[in-house]
Amino acid sequence: MDPDELGFKVGDVIRVNDMSNADWWWGEIDSAEGWFPATFVRILVNQQIRTDSNNSDIVITKPPPSNTGRKSSITRDQIRTNVIREIINSEKVFVGHLKDVVQGYLTRCRNRSDMFSDEILNTLFGNIEDIYLFQREFAAELEASLDNVSTHATNIGNVFLKHKDGFCIYSEYCNNHPQAVAELAQLLTNKKFMHFFEACRLLQRMIDIPLDGFLLTPVQKICKYPLQLAELLKYTHPGHQDYEAVKSALEAMKGVARMINERKRKMENLRKISQWQASIVNWQGESVLSRSCELVHSGEIHALSQVKGKPKPRVAFLFDHQMILCKKDLLRRDLLYYKARIDLDAVEVAPIDPESPRSSHSGSDFHSSSSLGSCQGWKVTDTTTGESGLMYSKNQEDCGKWMKAFALERKIVRTEGTASPLLNEALTLGLLRNSLPMSRKPKESGSQRLAPSYRNRMKMAQELQEYSTKQNSFASDKPSFFSSVAGKLTPFRRTNPRESSFVF
Repeated sequence: MDPDELGFKVGDVIRVNDMSNADWWWGEIDSAEGWFPATFVRILVNQQIRTDSNNSDIVITKPPPSNTGRKSSITRDQIRTNVIREIINSEKVFVGHLKDVVQGYLTRCRNRSDMFSDEILNTLFGNIEDIYLFQREFAAELEASLDNVSTHATNIGNVFLKHKDGFCIYSEYCNNHPQAVAELAQLLTNKKFMHFFEACRLLQRMIDIPLDGFLLTPVQKICKYPLQLAELLKYTHPGHQDYEAVKSALEAMKGVARMINERKRKMENLRKISQWQASIVNWQGESVLSRSCELVHSGEIHALSQVKGKPKPRVAFLFDHQMILCKKDLLRRDLLYYKARIDLDAVEVAPIDPESPRSSHSGSDFHSSSSLGSCQGWKVTDTTTGESGLMYSKNQEDCGKWMKAFALERKIVRTEGTASPLLNEALTLGLLRNSLPMSRKPKESGSQRLAPSYRNRMKMAQELQEYSTKQNSFASDKPSFFSSVAGKLTPFRRTNPRESSFVF
């Protein structure tokens, strides 16, 4: 945190002394003073605000106490009025920011094809133009719903419900935002681009905030709607005609936030899978991402095919719809070579009785799900050709984990289907390419500003978006094979595909 920033936590009340900057305010808590981001706080709507003659000091005072139910009801209506006006005014400000970015930056960048390719523009701005058009319409309908005579009687819940599906476009923008930040940081290492962006800001008469601050605004905005609606519902009487609509709108916007977070998690999985595939030598066939979007389990096994009877050590990666088998390099144990792929939609997996001879397995050797704990291997049978292969884990406990993983993989396939809903975004981000460029760390800016830079603000916003998700893999004291090889890029070379799916 910069020395002139004001530290605070949730629940603190800040006395605001300067609001001349729209994005950073100067305030004090007890004896501490400093700058703090305006978007991270909210003026207490159930209090009266008085500004002195110099417009430099804001004092927050409590309203006079009320003793009657009538006075309490009036106060509640006043609070609801303030919340509604805050929602509508914040929409106007947000649309203004989007307009400045689209007209002030994006349009001018498009006119300079000698500096910006379509790929750079797509990475830098994402679908912010679509968000601008959507938010402009949404803000107009919100304002049209305002009852200027009795603001507290305004019904805005149905406006949110009408546009709830439209907010899904934020998913693509939020997923692309880390790439946008990295791309912008790379461009700003060139003074030509630095001066160009500064000229865009001045021509549009925008406040002295870097472009990355404006690009962060949509990410913050979509997270703020549930908070605003929760505040509105709190001060809406259950008998109010807007109560049920606001309640439904709150649940709808929470659902949108959950959907965006879940898709963000899945896109992170796709990025990791793409990086992992780029690290495999002699990859054959289509990309894993063409069918799969989740790594379910991974580990070392021994595979025995029909064609060759000697068990071979392999590193297996279980994805939804398919299983990839790799071989470790004899000298570099962290290097993996592609060996085989098993289509899990076309095979049956059944556990093997560990006491049966490995050379002669029959259907009588297979146990039901009630006896999975006693197995140490499993048989994979192609339901079309009848080909089969045997796989063995290192011990009984590990085998149990594999059998649970196979069951989980089938559950994922039944509930989520293929990765196709995410393929458009994956293609947009270039995840289906054989290799990905290494991520670039944004370069720290040495320029001094009156208000702090947006670096800490961006970090805080990204941390707010992070959420705890239990992975569909099993816990281990050691890092998984997937994580240990995901970041190690190795050469890519194709060879002729194998004739049999069960030659390991």
